[in-house]
Amino acid sequence: MNWHAMTLEDMGWNDFFAKGLEESANRTHRPARVTGVRRGVFFVFDGSGEYQATVSGRLLHHCGVGSLHPAAGDWVTVRESTVTGVLRRRNALSRGASGSRGKQVSASAEEQVIAANVDTVFIVTGLDRDYNVRRIERYLALVCNCGCSPVVLLNKADLHPDIEVRRLVEKVESAAFGVPVHVLSARDSLGLEAIESYLAPGKTVALIGSSGAGKSTLVNRMAGEARQTTNAVSESDGKGVHTTTSRDLIRLPGGGLIIDNPGIREIAFWNDDGGIDSVFPDIEALASGCRFTDCSHLNEPGCMVREAIRSGRLPSQRFENYLKMRRELHYLSERRHKSASRVEKERWREIALKTKKCKNGT
Repeated sequence: MNWHAMTLEDMGWNDFFAKGLEESANRTHRPARVTGVRRGVFFVFDGSGEYQATVSGRLLHHCGVGSLHPAAGDWVTVRESTVTGVLRRRNALSRGASGSRGKQVSASAEEQVIAANVDTVFIVTGLDRDYNVRRIERYLALVCNCGCSPVVLLNKADLHPDIEVRRLVEKVESAAFGVPVHVLSARDSLGLEAIESYLAPGKTVALIGSSGAGKSTLVNRMAGEARQTTNAVSESDGKGVHTTTSRDLIRLPGGGLIIDNPGIREIAFWNDDGGIDSVFPDIEALASGCRFTDCSHLNEPGCMVREAIRSGRLPSQRFENYLKMRRELHYLSERRHKSASRVEKERWREIALKTKKCKNGT
């Protein structure tokens, strides 16, 4: 890739980020986009070329490894190969750090930003053992909670006859209300033309999915060359190997930008921006017709949700998945509230101690 022939606009720079730079304390520093993240080492592009940069000690002190830490797709300010700040994001695709699902969540830790400033998120699922409608629902909730636009890609269509592929697609479409669903086979380029519209010049797409779903193969097909390493899926358990271990922003021949990510095995939520309502509008509509406004949809009389399950109009597994995610987000909210209150109490306790020491002349 000839980075020197590109401009910041080719990388997605626009008025939103220009305004962010004007409002930044580092407005005199060069703007650049993060193109790669490697265990604390960053690659950035500033209009003159791509190069390696480190994060300033001041920025590390303020952001630690949390949400303000530079991520693939971020626009940052740079001075002498040092990242000095992160510009305001349009959005950020985030999840709870691995191992945090169902565990205590602090008010300021454990957020993992997968990609920043994306126009579309491709949820890639293989039509093999990776296929799981309930997990796709969870991915959709994760993406929508982050304020991003999801698209479902059902890869490896070459493994099934057309009639079976159509059946699998219909099941996903019935669970992904209003979300585009595309069938493809990255191995032989089948269906790739249908997703080219999302990769217009300057547009950024992030890929998420399990290891072995075919994300890296898809990137290589779209790039027209082997940009990412790929491995075969295990025949014994159907699981893929983590061949992608870094997050990279790759520019495609047509001008679009794509961020490949390591496979996700644990889809832990971090944000709650109405994603559940967006993914389960059918359940929300049914709930509005329940006799009681605070209906739990478990055993109350006049529950339209339970009636829909009994009649077969609503799959019980879909409803159980909905309840599970609701509980997780409620727990996340409660833990954050308690943790934030604890931090606030500690802060005021420190202030009181300092005030006391001043009064005592110590």
